[in-house]
Amino acid sequence: MTTTKITKANQPRKKNFSSFNYRDAFKQLNITQLFAWTVNFTPVQPSNFFHQHLARLQCFDLQSSEESKKLMIDAILTESIQDFKRLKIWKGACLESDGLVGEADYLVAENRAYLEAPLLCIIEAKQDDFYQGTAQCLVEMQACQWNDRQLGKIFDIFGIVTNGEGWKFYRLAIQGDVHETALYSISDISAVIGLLHFVFQQCEQNLTV
Repeated sequence: MTTTKITKANQPRKKNFSSFNYRDAFKQLNITQLFAWTVNFTPVQPSNFFHQHLARLQCFDLQSSEESKKLMIDAILTESIQDFKRLKIWKGACLESDGLVGEADYLVAENRAYLEAPLLCIIEAKQDDFYQGTAQCLVEMQACQWNDRQLGKIFDIFGIVTNGEGWKFYRLAIQGDVHETALYSISDISAVIGLLHFVFQQCEQNLTV
């Protein structure tokens, strides 16, 4: 009887999140459609500090520069997560599953010194391409769910795709269905922050599962 020694050289290569297009991401999750998600949320008015911070950010080109758009995303996330002390945001963190790997723009997990059991992934829609952003969000949510299940944690995973101006929210259900909201604009910033509050609340509840 002969045995084959498994080495890194002959192991299947993991696919990077950014390599998926819209169609391939659907096939990866074994889904054919996204379900409309109407969230029953309460709008939240931003603080005076947020308005002041936003005014100061106007010295940057927040429209055409990808790096500057991240400033807007950071500002909105910072404003929205303040009431959720059990949560922490990781930027540019490595995310890996059995077949997927890559660097996540943002991950939200329990507030501790190390990253474990991600609850939410946030993807920047590069060059305002929400289709590509959605593709990456789908496979990153699947990777988050895989990691959580290795720890015996079974719950819905959340995702967000944003270019700073527009925000879309996603939910990967336990059974594999994916739900998608309409696109929300920061022209109604209280709605965006309200939706972020809703998702952060769901994440905190999942910490007790």
